[in-house]
Amino acid sequence: MMESQNIEFKESWRDEYQKWICGFANAQGGTLYIGLRDNGEVCGVQDAKKLMEDIPNKVRDMMGILVDVNLKEKDGKSYLEIVTEAYPYPVSFRGKYYQRSGATNQELKGAALDRFMLRKQGKTWDGVPVPYLKAEDLDNTTFDLFRKYTKRSGRMEEADLMDDNHGLLEKLRLYEGSYLKRAAALLFHPDPEKYVTGAFVKVGFFRESMDLVYQDEVHGNLFQQIVKLMDLLCTKYMKAIITYEGIQRIETLPMPREALREALLNACINKDYAEPSPIQIRVYENKLEIINGGVLPEGWTVETLLSSHRSMPYNPDIANTFFRAGEIEAWGRGIERIITACKNDGFSTPEFRYDASGIWTTFKFEYPERATTQKSDQKATRKRPESDQSKQEDAIIELLKGNPYISRREISGRLGVHDSSVKRRLASLQEKGAIKRVGPDKGGYWEVQKGF
Repeated sequence: MMESQNIEFKESWRDEYQKWICGFANAQGGTLYIGLRDNGEVCGVQDAKKLMEDIPNKVRDMMGILVDVNLKEKDGKSYLEIVTEAYPYPVSFRGKYYQRSGATNQELKGAALDRFMLRKQGKTWDGVPVPYLKAEDLDNTTFDLFRKYTKRSGRMEEADLMDDNHGLLEKLRLYEGSYLKRAAALLFHPDPEKYVTGAFVKVGFFRESMDLVYQDEVHGNLFQQIVKLMDLLCTKYMKAIITYEGIQRIETLPMPREALREALLNACINKDYAEPSPIQIRVYENKLEIINGGVLPEGWTVETLLSSHRSMPYNPDIANTFFRAGEIEAWGRGIERIITACKNDGFSTPEFRYDASGIWTTFKFEYPERATTQKSDQKATRKRPESDQSKQEDAIIELLKGNPYISRREISGRLGVHDSSVKRRLASLQEKGAIKRVGPDKGGYWEVQKGF
């Protein structure tokens, strides 16, 4: 017998060892042996019979729980066996909470204590109600975008989507009584950081020497963050190989867009937002790392994620909303979809790691053979031919489909045409009824009409 998750040895009794009993009660239960050395050798205990009476009373008075204390004997020496059951509610000792983790007993503080308390109450972080947050405080433009996505996905009744914002939030179960949940703030508020510290993403470009070259911060609600991050990473932080099919310009990124989008969604949905630090994305010349301060379910490892497993999203209310919008396909398949997207496009599988800092996803940069082959056949300095109006308008529509929030300046940079030309093309598309501006110039988005 040796010390483990459920077993602890002590040579003699001290009242402070009730911390270990508290730790067992808050975890999976366990047994504390008094009169055994660390190696499991029996050294015996004094006043065993008196302790058998005192210990249960002290534990009951200090923590309000019951333990079994049994007298054991080996080689003529007496020792005690204190058996503690796992309790379904939080147990404290002198106002502090302890939990057994592996062969150690840890005092719970900060975010770890928040997670523990919520789990014991059968709640999740994103399901906690937020006082003073009203439906009127949320962003109408994001609601419009959600309705558009969800109508396309078909995962909600059309009558529900025609309801007002309050009714839609109720259908999404984002109310706890009369209060909106934290999930509603993260999903639909224009500035969720007002309620949740660290609800943004930091992006930085680093040299291999770890020198930071430049950086950005992406703020806004989670729907806005995903759109902004995809555009920022694909246009500013990653170098695309440029090839041409006729006069059509083709950009090939060093990793699949679909895999990147799925990884960003996984990070935003499963982040532990009780931790005040934001999601970090580190981009190097040869790789991209997403560091998400997430917490895996108890007993899970990276191997669990890579194998077939049931869905246990850390923030189920946020996950449900993204699912209704069609942004995630099926719970429990996020990692599988990332790997599949990489293999289908000829890329290697990303690396996944889980440690004290959170969940790491690392993509190694590479280019499919078809892109590098075509590039070698072309001059690197070849200038992009000027597209005619029709070609430019078609390209603009495709950009708007991929990123409704894209700015005119960003379109200009992506297409390699002057800003004034983009302005004229947008005006022309609006006149033709191909696109529609929803919301204000700043903060609104473009909507591509059916048939275009």
